Amino acid sequence: MIQIAPSILSADFLHLSEDVDLVNRHADLFHLDIMDGSFVPNISFGFPVVEAIAREARRPLDVHLMIVDPGKYIERFAQAGAAMISFHYEAALDESDSIIDLIHSFGVKAGIVINPDCPVEKIFPYLDKVDFVLLMSVFAGFGGQKFIPESLERIRSVRKELDRRGRRIPIEVDGGISPDNARSVIGAGAEILVAGSSVFKAADPAAAIAAMRL
Repeated sequence: MIQIAPSILSADFLHLSEDVDLVNRHADLFHLDIMDGSFVPNISFGFPVVEAIAREARRPLDVHLMIVDPGKYIERFAQAGAAMISFHYEAALDESDSIIDLIHSFGVKAGIVINPDCPVEKIFPYLDKVDFVLLMSVFAGFGGQKFIPESLERIRSVRKELDRRGRRIPIEVDGGISPDNARSVIGAGAEILVAGSSVFKAADPAAAIAAMRL
């Protein structure tokens, strides 16, 4: 089943409750990009915003950590209401195994993320442990970037390896996703589509979400 995860980074924070309601009514997940200004050159939001969304959310919270030392904050985000937590392999490296275990210890689904310049083979050792894989189709740090076409082959490579292992876990793709390219991304093997600007900046956000499911 294809799931659409609107990125709250692109929401209207002056009217956040309206955008939360939009996700509740029309989408499948809340995608929350947590940026620290160190791992990525941008700062987004932290625990108070996540907790506020969690109080009104009727869809699971998908927390994407774009931060250094991600293990330090796993418990806080789990307590804040995250149902899924993903972290960047590039920020964890040899600690990836222990971070996956830590996420699982709080009853939360664990995902591992890589940027477009990180070979997909780097995450293959963790595919038997994670609950989902998040492939960035832009470089982490800012919304509104254009989809990198080479991402399609990266999705295919990860799906092929998952199939070889007999693992039916979803591939999530984040960056530049819109109704124009959703079919190609799904065809390559993705099942969770993160979309920010193409949803919240659309003239009809609900129609944009529906179009990406086709």
